[in-house]
Amino acid sequence: MEKKKIIIFGASGNTGSYLTDYAKNFFDNDEYEIVAVGRRKTDWFDSIGVKYYSIDVSDKEAYDQLPKDNVYAVIYLAGVLPAYMSGYDPYKYININILGALNMLEYCRINHADRVIYTQTISDLSNYFGKVKELTPDMPRSIKMTGDHALYAISKSTAVDMIEHYHQEYGIKNFIFRLPTIYQYTNDDGYNVDGVYRKLGYRILIDKAIAGEPIEMWGNPNLEKDIVYVADFSQMLCKVVLANRNTGFYNVGTGKGVSLKEQIEGIIEVFCDPEHKSEIIACPEKPDSPEYIMNIDNAIKELGYEPQYDYISYLKEFKKEMKLKRFEGLGKR
Repeated sequence: MEKKKIIIFGASGNTGSYLTDYAKNFFDNDEYEIVAVGRRKTDWFDSIGVKYYSIDVSDKEAYDQLPKDNVYAVIYLAGVLPAYMSGYDPYKYININILGALNMLEYCRINHADRVIYTQTISDLSNYFGKVKELTPDMPRSIKMTGDHALYAISKSTAVDMIEHYHQEYGIKNFIFRLPTIYQYTNDDGYNVDGVYRKLGYRILIDKAIAGEPIEMWGNPNLEKDIVYVADFSQMLCKVVLANRNTGFYNVGTGKGVSLKEQIEGIIEVFCDPEHKSEIIACPEKPDSPEYIMNIDNAIKELGYEPQYDYISYLKEFKKEMKLKRFEGLGKR
Protein backbone atom coordinates (compact mmCIF):
# COMPACT_ATOMS: atom_id res chain seq x y z
CA MET A 1 0.00 0.00 0.00
CA GLU A 2 1.34 3.43 -0.94
CA LYS A 3 2.03 5.73 1.97
CA LYS A 4 -0.19 8.69 2.81
CA LYS A 5 1.65 11.92 2.06
CA ILE A 6 1.86 14.81 4.52
CA ILE A 7 2.94 17.92 2.61
CA ILE A 8 4.51 20.65 4.75
CA PHE A 9 4.62 24.06 3.05
CA GLY A 10 7.02 26.58 4.57
CA ALA A 11 9.28 23.73 5.63
CA SER A 12 12.48 25.68 5.00
CA GLY A 13 11.48 28.43 7.43
CA ASN A 14 12.61 28.55 11.04
CA THR A 15 9.48 26.97 12.51
CA GLY A 16 8.81 24.77 9.50
CA SER A 17 12.20 23.08 9.68
CA TYR A 18 11.61 22.10 13.32
CA LEU A 19 8.11 20.84 12.47
CA THR A 20 9.40 18.76 9.56
CA ASP A 21 12.08 17.15 11.72
CA TYR A 22 9.54 16.50 14.49
CA ALA A 23 6.99 15.03 12.06
CA LYS A 24 9.58 12.68 10.57
CA ASN A 25 9.91 11.06 14.00
CA PHE A 26 6.26 11.39 15.09
CA PHE A 27 4.51 9.48 12.30
CA ASP A 28 4.73 5.78 11.44
CA ASN A 29 7.13 5.71 8.50
CA ASP A 30 5.42 2.59 7.17
CA GLU A 31 2.13 4.50 6.80
CA TYR A 32 3.07 8.14 6.21
CA GLU A 33 5.59 10.00 4.07
CA ILE A 34 6.66 13.54 4.93
CA VAL A 35 7.20 15.85 1.95
CA ALA A 36 8.76 19.29 2.50
CA VAL A 37 8.07 22.38 0.39
CA GLY A 38 9.84 25.73 0.76
CA ARG A 39 11.29 28.67 -1.12
CA ARG A 40 14.98 28.20 -0.20
CA LYS A 41 17.40 26.29 -2.36
CA THR A 42 18.86 23.77 0.08
CA ASP A 43 19.91 20.14 0.40
CA TRP A 44 19.48 20.17 4.19
CA PHE A 45 16.39 17.95 4.04
CA ASP A 46 18.45 15.14 2.53
CA SER A 47 20.18 14.86 5.92
CA ILE A 48 16.89 13.86 7.60
CA GLY A 49 15.63 11.71 4.74
CA VAL A 50 12.82 13.99 3.58
CA LYS A 51 12.00 14.77 -0.05
CA TYR A 52 12.14 18.53 -0.64
CA TYR A 53 10.70 20.79 -3.35
CA SER A 54 11.66 24.43 -3.77
CA ILE A 55 8.79 26.43 -5.28
CA ASP A 56 7.20 29.87 -5.33
CA VAL A 57 3.76 29.27 -3.78
CA SER A 58 2.30 32.23 -5.67
CA ASP A 59 3.11 30.52 -8.99
CA LYS A 60 0.23 28.17 -9.81
CA GLU A 61 2.27 26.23 -12.37
CA ALA A 62 4.95 25.44 -9.77
CA TYR A 63 2.53 23.10 -7.99
CA ASP A 64 2.77 20.72 -10.96
CA GLN A 65 6.13 19.60 -9.51
CA LEU A 66 4.51 18.33 -6.30
CA PRO A 67 3.16 14.83 -5.58
CA LYS A 68 -0.32 14.09 -6.89
CA ASP A 69 -1.03 10.63 -5.48
CA ASN A 70 -2.16 9.83 -1.94
CA VAL A 71 -1.97 13.44 -0.73
CA TYR A 72 -3.55 13.08 2.71
CA ALA A 73 -2.72 16.21 4.73
CA VAL A 74 -1.35 19.61 3.78
CA ILE A 75 0.21 21.70 6.54
CA TYR A 76 0.52 25.27 5.32
CA LEU A 77 3.08 27.44 7.14
CA ALA A 78 4.19 29.38 4.06
CA GLY A 79 3.70 33.12 4.22
CA VAL A 80 5.20 36.59 4.36
CA LEU A 81 5.51 38.07 7.87
CA PRO A 82 6.24 41.68 8.88
CA ALA A 83 9.12 40.32 10.95
CA TYR A 84 10.81 39.05 7.80
CA MET A 85 10.04 41.99 5.53
CA SER A 86 12.70 44.62 4.94
CA GLY A 87 10.87 47.83 4.14
CA TYR A 88 7.21 47.52 3.20
CA ASP A 89 5.73 45.86 0.14
CA PRO A 90 1.96 45.24 0.55
CA TYR A 91 1.80 43.23 -2.68
CA LYS A 92 3.86 40.46 -1.07
CA TYR A 93 1.07 39.86 1.44
CA ILE A 94 -1.45 39.53 -1.38
CA ASN A 95 0.73 37.42 -3.67
CA ILE A 96 2.07 35.02 -1.05
CA ASN A 97 -0.46 34.96 1.79
CA ILE A 98 -3.63 35.11 -0.32
CA LEU A 99 -2.79 33.93 -3.84
CA GLY A 100 -0.36 31.34 -2.46
CA ALA A 101 -3.06 29.97 -0.13
CA LEU A 102 -5.54 29.84 -3.01
CA ASN A 103 -3.06 27.88 -5.12
CA MET A 104 -2.55 25.50 -2.21
CA LEU A 105 -6.30 24.98 -1.84
CA GLU A 106 -6.67 24.23 -5.55
CA TYR A 107 -3.80 21.74 -5.23
CA CYS A 108 -5.69 20.08 -2.36
CA ARG A 109 -8.98 20.02 -4.30
CA ILE A 110 -7.50 18.63 -7.49
CA ASN A 111 -5.49 15.97 -5.67
CA HIS A 112 -8.23 15.02 -3.19
CA ALA A 113 -6.41 15.95 0.01
CA ASP A 114 -8.28 14.88 3.14
CA ARG A 115 -7.37 17.91 5.28
CA VAL A 116 -5.69 21.30 5.42
CA ILE A 117 -3.87 22.56 8.52
CA TYR A 118 -3.19 26.30 8.56
CA THR A 119 -1.38 28.66 10.92
CA GLN A 120 -3.15 31.93 11.66
CA THR A 121 -1.52 34.93 13.35
CA ILE A 122 -2.39 36.13 16.85
CA SER A 123 -2.63 39.58 15.25
CA ASP A 124 -6.20 38.73 14.25
CA LEU A 125 -6.97 39.59 17.89
CA SER A 126 -4.74 42.67 18.14
CA ASN A 127 -7.49 44.99 19.40
CA TYR A 128 -7.83 42.81 22.50
CA PHE A 129 -4.18 43.27 23.52
CA GLY A 130 -3.89 45.14 26.81
CA LYS A 131 -7.61 44.70 27.49
CA VAL A 132 -8.07 40.93 27.79
CA LYS A 133 -5.46 38.63 29.33
CA GLU A 134 -6.78 35.20 28.30
CA LEU A 135 -7.34 34.74 24.57
CA THR A 136 -9.84 32.02 23.65
CA PRO A 137 -10.06 30.21 20.29
CA ASP A 138 -13.62 31.42 19.65
CA MET A 139 -13.01 35.16 20.15
CA PRO A 140 -14.40 37.20 17.25
CA ARG A 141 -11.68 38.51 14.97
CA SER A 142 -10.63 42.08 15.88
CA ILE A 143 -7.72 43.41 13.81
CA LYS A 144 -5.97 46.70 14.51
CA MET A 145 -6.21 48.42 11.13
CA THR A 146 -3.06 50.53 11.52
CA GLY A 147 0.60 49.61 11.75
CA ASP A 148 2.90 47.15 10.01
CA HIS A 149 0.82 44.09 11.04
CA ALA A 150 -2.53 45.29 9.65
CA LEU A 151 -2.39 44.04 6.06
CA TYR A 152 -0.53 40.95 7.24
CA ALA A 153 -3.39 40.03 9.59
CA ILE A 154 -5.95 40.88 6.90
CA SER A 155 -4.21 38.63 4.37
CA LYS A 156 -3.92 35.73 6.82
CA SER A 157 -7.57 36.11 7.81
CA THR A 158 -8.58 36.11 4.15
CA ALA A 159 -6.77 32.79 3.76
CA VAL A 160 -8.65 31.41 6.78
CA ASP A 161 -11.95 32.40 5.15
CA MET A 162 -10.93 30.79 1.85
CA ILE A 163 -10.05 27.58 3.68
CA GLU A 164 -13.49 27.58 5.31
CA HIS A 165 -15.07 28.03 1.86
CA TYR A 166 -13.17 25.01 0.50
CA HIS A 167 -14.25 23.05 3.57
CA GLN A 168 -17.92 23.81 3.03
CA GLU A 169 -17.86 23.67 -0.78
CA TYR A 170 -15.59 20.67 -1.34
CA GLY A 171 -15.55 18.85 2.00
CA ILE A 172 -11.82 19.37 2.68
CA LYS A 173 -11.33 19.08 6.44
CA ASN A 174 -9.82 22.23 7.91
CA PHE A 175 -7.91 22.97 11.08
CA ILE A 176 -6.70 26.45 12.01
CA PHE A 177 -4.05 27.15 14.64
CA ARG A 178 -3.59 30.65 16.05
CA LEU A 179 0.08 31.33 16.74
CA PRO A 180 1.69 33.61 19.30
CA THR A 181 5.50 33.82 19.24
CA ILE A 182 6.90 30.30 18.83
CA TYR A 183 10.14 30.09 20.80
CA GLN A 184 13.10 28.20 19.37
CA TYR A 185 16.79 28.56 18.58
CA THR A 186 17.37 29.68 15.01
CA ASN A 187 20.21 31.03 12.91
CA ASP A 188 18.27 34.32 12.76
CA ASP A 189 18.42 36.34 15.98
CA GLY A 190 16.44 39.35 14.79
CA TYR A 191 13.28 40.53 13.08
CA ASN A 192 11.89 43.64 11.40
CA VAL A 193 9.69 46.28 13.03
CA ASP A 194 8.15 48.67 10.50
CA GLY A 195 10.65 47.28 8.00
CA VAL A 196 13.70 48.00 10.20
CA TYR A 197 15.84 45.15 11.56
CA ARG A 198 16.10 44.71 15.34
CA LYS A 199 17.54 41.96 17.49
CA LEU A 200 14.99 39.77 19.27
CA GLY A 201 14.45 40.89 22.87
CA TYR A 202 14.87 37.45 24.39
CA ARG A 203 18.05 36.85 22.37
CA ILE A 204 19.47 40.09 23.80
CA LEU A 205 18.68 38.86 27.33
CA ILE A 206 20.27 35.46 26.66
CA ASP A 207 23.41 37.08 25.25
CA LYS A 208 23.68 39.31 28.30
CA ALA A 209 23.25 36.33 30.63
CA ILE A 210 25.95 34.36 28.83
CA ALA A 211 28.28 37.35 29.21
CA GLY A 212 27.26 37.88 32.85
CA GLU A 213 26.17 41.46 32.08
CA PRO A 214 23.41 43.33 33.96
CA ILE A 215 19.87 42.77 32.62
CA GLU A 216 17.25 45.50 32.65
CA MET A 217 13.71 44.46 33.64
CA TRP A 218 11.35 46.88 31.90
CA GLY A 219 7.92 47.97 33.08
CA ASN A 220 5.68 45.83 35.27
CA PRO A 221 7.64 42.64 36.15
CA ASN A 222 4.46 40.72 37.00
CA LEU A 223 2.87 40.82 33.55
CA GLU A 224 2.60 37.28 32.14
CA LYS A 225 3.07 35.82 28.69
CA ASP A 226 2.32 32.34 27.37
CA ILE A 227 5.68 30.97 26.19
CA VAL A 228 5.37 27.92 23.94
CA TYR A 229 8.31 25.91 22.67
CA VAL A 230 8.45 24.82 19.03
CA ALA A 231 8.23 21.13 19.98
CA ASP A 232 4.83 21.65 21.64
CA PHE A 233 3.66 23.63 18.60
CA SER A 234 4.79 20.69 16.43
CA GLN A 235 3.03 18.20 18.68
CA MET A 236 -0.29 20.03 18.18
CA LEU A 237 -0.06 20.07 14.40
CA CYS A 238 1.01 16.45 14.17
CA LYS A 239 -1.81 15.29 16.43
CA VAL A 240 -4.45 17.03 14.32
CA VAL A 241 -3.25 15.06 11.28
CA LEU A 242 -4.46 11.94 13.10
CA ALA A 243 -7.60 13.50 14.60
CA ASN A 244 -10.95 11.92 13.75
CA ARG A 245 -12.58 15.31 13.21
CA ASN A 246 -13.76 17.47 10.31
CA THR A 247 -12.80 20.94 11.49
CA GLY A 248 -11.35 22.89 14.41
CA PHE A 249 -9.87 26.21 15.51
CA TYR A 250 -7.16 26.04 18.18
CA ASN A 251 -4.82 28.32 20.06
CA VAL A 252 -1.17 27.30 20.21
CA GLY A 253 0.22 27.70 23.71
CA THR A 254 0.70 26.15 27.12
CA GLY A 255 -2.31 27.69 28.85
CA LYS A 256 0.00 29.15 31.51
CA GLY A 257 1.67 32.51 31.96
CA VAL A 258 5.29 33.26 32.80
CA SER A 259 5.91 36.68 34.34
CA LEU A 260 8.65 38.95 33.03
CA LYS A 261 10.46 38.51 36.35
CA GLU A 262 10.28 34.71 36.00
CA GLN A 263 11.46 34.95 32.39
CA ILE A 264 14.58 36.89 33.31
CA GLU A 265 15.32 34.78 36.39
CA GLY A 266 15.02 31.64 34.26
CA ILE A 267 17.43 32.98 31.64
CA ILE A 268 19.93 33.80 34.39
CA GLU A 269 19.52 30.31 35.89
CA VAL A 270 20.08 28.48 32.60
CA PHE A 271 22.60 30.67 30.74
CA CYS A 272 24.72 32.43 33.36
CA ASP A 273 27.97 31.13 34.76
CA PRO A 274 26.99 30.15 38.34
CA GLU A 275 30.00 32.12 39.59
CA HIS A 276 29.15 35.23 37.60
CA LYS A 277 25.38 35.77 37.47
CA SER A 278 23.79 38.79 35.84
CA GLU A 279 22.34 41.50 38.04
CA ILE A 280 18.68 42.42 37.45
CA ILE A 281 18.08 46.16 37.21
CA ALA A 282 14.44 47.19 37.64
CA CYS A 283 13.28 49.83 35.14
CA PRO A 284 9.59 50.42 35.98
CA GLU A 285 9.55 53.62 33.92
CA LYS A 286 10.19 51.66 30.72
CA PRO A 287 7.36 50.27 28.53
CA ASP A 288 5.49 47.16 29.66
CA SER A 289 5.78 43.83 27.86
CA PRO A 290 2.63 42.46 26.16
CA GLU A 291 0.52 40.19 28.35
CA TYR A 292 -1.53 37.23 27.14
CA ILE A 293 -2.33 33.60 27.91
CA MET A 294 -3.60 31.25 25.22
CA ASN A 295 -6.63 29.19 26.22
CA ILE A 296 -5.94 25.65 24.95
CA ASP A 297 -8.85 23.78 26.55
CA ASN A 298 -10.32 22.52 23.27
CA ALA A 299 -6.91 21.34 22.00
CA ILE A 300 -6.48 19.29 25.18
CA LYS A 301 -9.98 17.82 24.90
CA GLU A 302 -10.23 17.26 21.15
CA LEU A 303 -6.62 16.52 20.15
CA GLY A 304 -5.19 14.98 23.30
CA TYR A 305 -2.61 17.77 23.38
CA GLU A 306 -0.40 17.88 26.48
CA PRO A 307 2.30 20.58 26.69
CA GLN A 308 5.63 18.89 27.43
CA TYR A 309 7.83 21.93 28.00
CA ASP A 310 7.54 24.35 30.88
CA TYR A 311 9.58 27.55 30.75
CA ILE A 312 12.81 26.20 32.24
CA SER A 313 12.77 23.02 30.15
CA TYR A 314 12.26 25.17 27.03
CA LEU A 315 15.33 27.25 27.94
CA LYS A 316 17.40 24.11 28.46
CA GLU A 317 16.34 22.78 25.04
CA PHE A 318 17.19 26.16 23.51
CA LYS A 319 20.65 25.96 25.06
CA LYS A 320 21.16 22.45 23.64
CA GLU A 321 20.13 23.60 20.16
CA MET A 322 22.58 26.50 20.36
CA LYS A 323 25.38 23.94 20.73
CA LEU A 324 24.05 21.38 18.25
CA LYS A 325 23.22 23.87 15.47
CA ARG A 326 21.15 21.16 13.79
CA PHE A 327 19.50 23.57 11.34
CA GLU A 328 22.60 25.56 10.45
CA GLY A 329 22.66 24.01 6.97
CA LEU A 330 19.49 25.90 6.08
CA GLY A 331 21.35 29.20 6.38
CA LYS A 332 19.72 32.48 7.30
CA ARG A 333 16.48 33.65 5.74
